[in-house]
Amino acid sequence: MRTADGLSPKQERILSYIYDFVQNKGYPPAIRDIQNDLDISSTSVVAYNLKILQEKGKLSRADNVSRGIRLPDSALVPSAPISPASYQVPMLGVITAGQPLPDPEDTSAGSAEMVDVPSDIVAPDKLKDVYALRVRGHSMIDALIDDGDIVLMRNQQTAENGQMVAALMIDENAVTLKKFYYEGDAIRLQPANVTMDPIYTTPANVRIQGRVIGVLRPML
Repeated sequence: MRTADGLSPKQERILSYIYDFVQNKGYPPAIRDIQNDLDISSTSVVAYNLKILQEKGKLSRADNVSRGIRLPDSALVPSAPISPASYQVPMLGVITAGQPLPDPEDTSAGSAEMVDVPSDIVAPDKLKDVYALRVRGHSMIDALIDDGDIVLMRNQQTAENGQMVAALMIDENAVTLKKFYYEGDAIRLQPANVTMDPIYTTPANVRIQGRVIGVLRPML
């Protein structure tokens, strides 16, 4: 059965959920929010129904924006401005010594788990070429990065002295999260943990896989 507007019960539920979400939080839900909270089988089903709602003028959507749903002004209360509170980046795995990372350029973000990045951590316009890694270990604990934290990495192959990077040591086929220092004929990979020694190696043995630009800490 469809409503007078030609909407299915599922589309009515989705639209009502979006209204309530915006009223309560002041920003629109992500597709994953809709799927999880309404127990819908997949994000593609959500996207299909959002497309129909858009065609019927019930909402609009911004392409390639995680929380890009927009409701008509008449549907909003003045105290609930729509402003994305977070965007998403792909989670490409775990960074731990002895386990190479996937190359971000060879990894499809569409097949990866997505991580919400609050805009007060990293501005949305700074998230181009950014991916996430979960930290295993305590080598950067004095830099306030602990086991289980998520680091936001900008995909780049160069670094300046003192920057925190994911460094692939080619001969060892291992990636480590350390501060990078170029010292003439050597590279120093410096842990932020007084109990650990720095790693010295040759420039030819190091490939930078990304630079840390932010940290997310799970709430326990």
